[in-house]
Amino acid sequence: MSVPNPLTVVLADDHVVVRSGLRLLLESEPAIEVVAEAGDVTAAVDAVARLRPDVLVLDLHMPGEPSLPAIPRLRASSPQTRVVVLTAQRDPSYAGEALRLGATGYVPKEAAGGHLLEAIAAVMAGGTYLEPQLGARLAATAAAAAGAAPELTARELEVLRLIARGLTNREIAERLFLSVRTVESHRARIQRKLGRSRRSDLVDYALERGLVDASDLS
Repeated sequence: MSVPNPLTVVLADDHVVVRSGLRLLLESEPAIEVVAEAGDVTAAVDAVARLRPDVLVLDLHMPGEPSLPAIPRLRASSPQTRVVVLTAQRDPSYAGEALRLGATGYVPKEAAGGHLLEAIAAVMAGGTYLEPQLGARLAATAAAAAGAAPELTARELEVLRLIARGLTNREIAERLFLSVRTVESHRARIQRKLGRSRRSDLVDYALERGLVDASDLS
């Protein structure tokens, strides 16, 4: 028996098998209807604009256009659509950036079976959902950053963490969806503000302030 006015969902993931599994999971709930699937950001944008679903389940890493920078455009095309990011990426900096850009849920793929339906229920009730372990890591990271280095901006802290982890400027640019020139500018400001120019000194600073763990370093 069909349910009047079911909650509508668009699934965006580049793996057909993953989408099939997610569809089975979601449609096990009678009040949820998957109205479209997409294999990349372009198709997701088109589906959201046409169908204006209640929820978009968005994979963070798909071929073509990156997902994170597209979130504001997705929200602008359908303001009522809640974006729940479903990803294999457990780095809390990605979760923080996704929420900053307009997502209201963030669920690691390995936790999807236990948490995706919870996330959808939470965001439809007007809340924000983070898988509990990831939420705790994000809160701890934010608290450490706020207390440890107030002279650095949030973006500069992200760049500093990645410098400490051994990423090159180009790798940092790709990770944060910035240009290499922008990363170079952030790095120069960090060095100027902290009075430290060598990478080893920046690593020491990040370790001293709890911005990274020794296990994170390469």
